[in-house]
Amino acid sequence: MKNYEPAMSFGPEVAAGDPHRLRGDEDQTVAFLRDLAGDGPALELAIGTGRIARPLAATGVRVDGIDISQAMVDVLRAQPGGDTIAVTMGNFADVPVTGTYRLIYIVYNTIHNLLTQDDQVRCFQNVAKHLAHDGVFVVEAITHEALHLTDNQYVHAQSVEVKQVWLDVARYDPVTQLLEESHVSLTEKGVRLFPIVTRHIWPAEMDLMARIAGLRLRDRFGGWDRSPYTAHTRNIISVYQPHPGS
Repeated sequence: MKNYEPAMSFGPEVAAGDPHRLRGDEDQTVAFLRDLAGDGPALELAIGTGRIARPLAATGVRVDGIDISQAMVDVLRAQPGGDTIAVTMGNFADVPVTGTYRLIYIVYNTIHNLLTQDDQVRCFQNVAKHLAHDGVFVVEAITHEALHLTDNQYVHAQSVEVKQVWLDVARYDPVTQLLEESHVSLTEKGVRLFPIVTRHIWPAEMDLMARIAGLRLRDRFGGWDRSPYTAHTRNIISVYQPHPGS
């Protein structure tokens, strides 16, 4: 996608609507992460508007965050409990924080927002540097099964209302593993485009990234409810921990 910059996908207009885009799995997600966090602290990569961080912090775990979008963080700050969360501005692949964490996590397929394999590996390596010896790194990622691809592309009707239609239009390049996508809003007032580019990772590739970073796979599930990971899983939850001796 020519002239694309990641900041385009997380500006003020997107941030303003983000707190209302609940997926319905928030309670399960928070319970899963709370169980792993123990006494904390926890660090969320790409914290955004705090969909998960705020309710997790409300359970008593200290939650810090990293994000590249000031617009998203401004919305976080305006939400209940958002002003108690320390946020570092920057690229989450760098993990630009000090100290160690019992839990580091990244949700909602955001690991795919790093657009090169090098950046994704670098993220794993930097996470490993900030994990406590008994800490874990949790990654939520979408599987290839969930992309709805036909001839490496798709048009998906996300919602159809009387005065608005939301479409997802995408094209996938299996060589670069890049999915070029635009969320398209059609209304009486016209057309609005919300572009985003992501790089999709196969589970085995992600496991190798972890091994390069000195981590190993501890658990893998097909959802936050700890359902089994199968060939037809659309959402994958991977739990990594430091490899003994690393």
